[in-house]
Amino acid sequence: MTQPSPRRGVLAIDEGTTGTRAGIVHDDGSAGEVFYRPIKVTHPDPLSVEQDAMEIWTATLDVARQALASADGTEITSVALTTQRATAILWDRVTGLPLLPAVVWQDRRYARDLLAYEDAWDSVLLARTGRPVGSRAPFLWAARQIAERPEVAAAHREGRLLYGTVDTWLIWQLTGGATHATTASNAASTGGYLLREHAWFEEWIAHQGFPVDLLPDLRADDADGAGFGRTDADTLGVSVPLAASMGDQHAALLALGGLDAGRGMCVYGTGAFVDVSTGLDPAMPQAGVDGVLAQPGWRQGGTTQYSLEAYASTTGSALRWLCEDMGLFASPQEIGELAAPGGYRSGGPRFVPTLAGVRVPVWRPEATGALTGLSLATTRADLARAVLEGIAHSVCDLVDGVATTMGAPFTQLRVGGGVSKSDPLMQIQADLVGMPLERVADSATASLRGSAYLAGASTGLWTSLEEAVEARPPGTVFEPELDSSVREEQRTEWRDLTQRP
Repeated sequence: MTQPSPRRGVLAIDEGTTGTRAGIVHDDGSAGEVFYRPIKVTHPDPLSVEQDAMEIWTATLDVARQALASADGTEITSVALTTQRATAILWDRVTGLPLLPAVVWQDRRYARDLLAYEDAWDSVLLARTGRPVGSRAPFLWAARQIAERPEVAAAHREGRLLYGTVDTWLIWQLTGGATHATTASNAASTGGYLLREHAWFEEWIAHQGFPVDLLPDLRADDADGAGFGRTDADTLGVSVPLAASMGDQHAALLALGGLDAGRGMCVYGTGAFVDVSTGLDPAMPQAGVDGVLAQPGWRQGGTTQYSLEAYASTTGSALRWLCEDMGLFASPQEIGELAAPGGYRSGGPRFVPTLAGVRVPVWRPEATGALTGLSLATTRADLARAVLEGIAHSVCDLVDGVATTMGAPFTQLRVGGGVSKSDPLMQIQADLVGMPLERVADSATASLRGSAYLAGASTGLWTSLEEAVEARPPGTVFEPELDSSVREEQRTEWRDLTQRP
C-alpha cells in the first residue's frame, strides 16, 4: 500500500516591534498554530526608543522552537524571516553579544541633527532612494556610538564590530554566524538603498560618518534564490535553508495579493499602513504629496517588484485613547455598535485622529487631533460615528496620496489588521474610498505568510507566488453604497477641515 506523502511547510518567523511569533505555513498556504512572545520597548527619554537585542533573539528562538515542536510530522523545507524595519544593532562577532541596546525605528534622538542635511540631500535622496532625509538615523546613530563609546570604537578597530538591522542580526544568529546580510525590503527602510541599482548609497551613508566597511552584504529578499545559508542545527534544532527575509509590511503586501501594479492593501493596527505594488519600475515621490515613500515591495532573484507606502500613526491607538484614557466609550466594539445605525450628513461632529502629527498629504509633525462640530444635540452615537468616519477619511488620504503618486487608481484593495474587524468601519471605508474592500480571512498572519510564500516559491514548495497567494479562500467584501456626489461632498468637507491653518 502506497504511503501518502508527508505534509510539507515553511517555518515562518515574524519578529515585530512589540513581540515575535512563529508558526508553520503549510503547503496549502495556510498558517498553523502561531506561538508568540512579547518584547519590551523602553523609552530612556522622550526621543529615544530602545530594545534589548538579546531579548529579540532569545524570544525569537523560543517561539521558533515551539513552532517546530508543533509541526506534527510536517516536513520543514525551509525557514522564512519577517522583521520590523530600520531597528539597528551593533554587536561583537566574537562574543555574539550586542554592545548596546538596539535603537528602534521609532527613535527620534537625532531628528534635529538630520534637519541640517535636508537642503543639500532631500532632492537627491528622493530621486534615488525614494524617501527624504526624514527622522530615522540608523547610520548616524552607529557612527556616533563608534565615535563616542570606547568599547564600540575598540571593537571596530579590532575587526570585531558588526552592524545590521533586526533581519541581519537574526540571519547571523540563525546561521550560527555564517551570514552577515540584509535584503532589499529591509535596506530601503534605512534610507541608504538605491532603488534602481539595488545597491547601498555609500556617499550618503559615509556623509553621516558611518564606516561603509561595516555595511552588511546586500541581497534579494530570497537571496537570488540561493538563500542565506542553512540554519544552525545546534541552535535551532534543524538544518534547512534560510530561504527568504522580508520587511513586515512588504511581506503583508505579498500575502494580501499585491502581486501586480495597482493591487494594494491597508493594514489597520496601532496605525494604518497603505501599500500598493507599482510594477517593475519604481513610482517616485511627487511634489505636492508628502509622506508617500517609494520602495522595493520585494526583490525576487534579479527582479524587483516596486511599491509605494503611506502611513497614519493613529488609528487603533486613537480608539484605545478614546476608550482607555478618555473613558468616552467602554471599548472599540461599543464604538462600532453605536455607530452602526448612523448616516452621512453635512455638518455635525467630526473627529480628526491626528494625535501624533500628519504625514500625508502634507507633512505636519506638529499637528494635533481635533473633535469639532459639537452641539447640545450631539449624542454618543454621533460621536461614535464621527470617530469611525475620521479613521476612514485618514485612510482615504493615504489611498489618495499613494494613487496620485502612482499616477493611477488602485485596482484592488485588501484590508486586514485588528481594527478591520469592525464591520461598520469597513462599510464606511468602502463608501468613502469608493471601491470594494476585501477583508481577508487570515490577515493576522499576513506578514508571517508573505515571507513563507517567497521562501516556498524559491525552494519548490510552490511553483510561483501566485499559486501560494491565490490558494487562500476569499474574504468578506464590502461594496460602496454611497452615491458618488455624496462621497465627494464628504471628502471635500474633510479636506476643508484638515487643511485649515
